[in-house]
Amino acid sequence: MGYDRSATMFSPDGHILQVEYAEKTVRLGSPSIGIKCEDGVVIIADKGKKDKLIISESADKIYEVDEHIIASAAGILSDARILVNHVRTVAQQHRVTYDSPIDVETVIREISDIKQQFTQHPGVRPFGVEIMIAGKTNGKCRLYTSDITGNYFEYNAIAIGKNDEKIKGLLREKYKKEIKCEEGIKLGLDILKEVLGDNFDIQRFDVSYIKNDKEKFYKLNEDELREFE
Repeated sequence: MGYDRSATMFSPDGHILQVEYAEKTVRLGSPSIGIKCEDGVVIIADKGKKDKLIISESADKIYEVDEHIIASAAGILSDARILVNHVRTVAQQHRVTYDSPIDVETVIREISDIKQQFTQHPGVRPFGVEIMIAGKTNGKCRLYTSDITGNYFEYNAIAIGKNDEKIKGLLREKYKKEIKCEEGIKLGLDILKEVLGDNFDIQRFDVSYIKNDKEKFYKLNEDELREFE
């Protein structure tokens, strides 16, 4: 019993149980899909089924880190907010100091370093959230995901959250590097429609993209989203 009460204690078989529990928390969260396309990068995030009394704009699932970087998350979204707010500050400090936009990998590395520290120190718990970062660096779009342990990798396409393994399986079958952003959005929504079945509702989704020839990300409104139904 004692091995699962601390994020700093290994079990006899080499596991950190608090980290593994946090990974299970991530898989309870609504999914997000990231797709790197020939002309940019797309994030499609499922906000989940919300109370109809909630104003939908207040429950956004895609966050602006800087005008050229966006993020989404799965798991405990209040944990994600803390990490996103931190890297927003880092991004603005970088602009003031170097008069240039921050590199996308620098952002994901900063998030990952903090998450790793919270698997080492006593008296804290791991961040119960997986974060996806998409953005543009030197004219090329990049897509990263940071896991609970603080590892991060770059992807052509990735899913986080509930049913992530099923979604990743479908991405492996259907993804092609030469697709355009509009095709990437259609692909992501079609996969979510297949996974969610009768629960699919276009109003559940946030969709944003950044193109190689643009300096800022763009978020689709509800009318634009309906064109992909």
